[in-house]
Amino acid sequence: MVTLETPRLILRRWREEDVAPMAAVNADPEVMRWIRDGGVRDEQRTRDGIHAWESEWESQGFGLFAVEIRSTGELAGFTGLSVPGYMPEVLPAVEVGWRLGRSHWGRGLATEAAAAAVRFAFEERGLERIVSITQVGNDASERIMTKLGMRPVLETVNPAYGRRVRVFELSSDQYQYATTTP
Repeated sequence: MVTLETPRLILRRWREEDVAPMAAVNADPEVMRWIRDGGVRDEQRTRDGIHAWESEWESQGFGLFAVEIRSTGELAGFTGLSVPGYMPEVLPAVEVGWRLGRSHWGRGLATEAAAAAVRFAFEERGLERIVSITQVGNDASERIMTKLGMRPVLETVNPAYGRRVRVFELSSDQYQYATTTP
């Protein structure tokens, strides 16, 4: 079972006790503003999502990690890798993504978590490239993508929701260069 650690976080697989705190994150309209159609999710939809994320671990060898605050054990949200099947024009691809509760915003935790997921993608899973997709206007997510070394490569429309999105990309060569160049 894969677990990653950063200075402030533990990225781990999901547990039953994660459902309620993740459902609270998903119930916050401000958190969900830039996700799909902007709608919130209840506890059952959250449970179904966690089940799907765990299934992806089994089928793909990667997935979304539960993000736990090391000092408190509190669930902050998620980060990790998934196949963006909702965006057929970028496939084949693996997406790095994240979602943290609002109380965890503004402290660099999403960047720290996502950077660990990027390292995992390239160093542990040997991926050749990753993408990240955000709705146009979600400047906070675009800043994280830029900090990860990603560059915008496409602006299009999410076919399921009709919202404009930007696709950012990072290749394994770009990652290797960035991590080995002083």
